Amino acid sequence: MCVSGSSPARKVGQTAVHEPYETQQEKQQLKMLNMEDVPPPGTALVEELDKRLLVQLRDGRKLVGILRSFDQFANLVLEKAAERIIVGSLYAEVPLGLYVVRGENVVLLGEIDETKDPPSLLRQVSESEIKQAQKGEAEADKIKSTMKARMNFLNDFD
Repeated sequence: MCVSGSSPARKVGQTAVHEPYETQQEKQQLKMLNMEDVPPPGTALVEELDKRLLVQLRDGRKLVGILRSFDQFANLVLEKAAERIIVGSLYAEVPLGLYVVRGENVVLLGEIDETKDPPSLLRQVSESEIKQAQKGEAEADKIKSTMKARMNFLNDFD
């Protein structure tokens, strides 16, 4: 393995040929080391069972709940699930109960540190207040995109 940080070079005729950072034997050793660190398929979520998790979905929603079960497709069963809606510095949790999440919709998940939940920078509000804040945010985004489109339209005449 090259210690200096650059790949070793050998000259072939007048042209320098750069060799890879590792030899084939070193690559095999690295692969074997990495494969030992990887848990077998289907066991990665075992460590998260019966823990409170935050699950980020593909559509942007965030779910909070206790992981009770999963399968080989990473389908999840969350108990005491709630959708956590965040708008600006406000948040609310909408209770969902027992919830099944299809694995292909999971972007990421992680255990919630109970000492840091709820987030100190966010203020919890009621479900109706957060829905109202979502509508206001959607209207502001719509106005912003309309103004941007108008500005682009004006730029087309230059």
